[in-house]
Amino acid sequence: MEEQVLAERCRQGDNLARKELYEQYAGRMLGVCLRYAGDRETAQDLMHDGFLKLFDSFDKFTWRGEGSLRAWMERVMVNTVLQYLRKNDVMSQSAALDDVPETYEEPDASAVDTIPQKVLMQFISELPAGYRTVFNLFVFEDKSHKEIARLLGINEKSSASQLVRAKAALAAKVKEWMKRNA
Repeated sequence: MEEQVLAERCRQGDNLARKELYEQYAGRMLGVCLRYAGDRETAQDLMHDGFLKLFDSFDKFTWRGEGSLRAWMERVMVNTVLQYLRKNDVMSQSAALDDVPETYEEPDASAVDTIPQKVLMQFISELPAGYRTVFNLFVFEDKSHKEIARLLGINEKSSASQLVRAKAALAAKVKEWMKRNA
């Protein structure tokens, strides 16, 4: 079913359309939730919560062309996850400041391209929750430190610091992986 028709039928409360929407987008939405949650069980719970929010708020969706439904759904999922993370005070669950250096050496980009995407996503999921959240918002959602600070209720400098530490931790994992798999 075409995206616009699917969205309109969901807006009207058509359960067959809702089922199709779920089946068509659940994998992608689970991926979004996994990037932030870090574990599959929590991500699945958050994805289901996100779909319930989607179904309840289709009246707020505005068709803006092909891909706008998916973009809106992803934004709802990210907001659902961020709400969960704020509620669980995830930003206070970062690694001790001594654990990760403030500077790091970026791995060679061409070498990084040889690492399977699944491995890179695993490395991201293994980051401490605060680092992972800031990294995802900055890299995947293209948010500024000012926006991240507002979303998470933290200081802009904390956001920048968390990002640097996330990148340092990822660089170390990438370097180690490349040594083992060279």
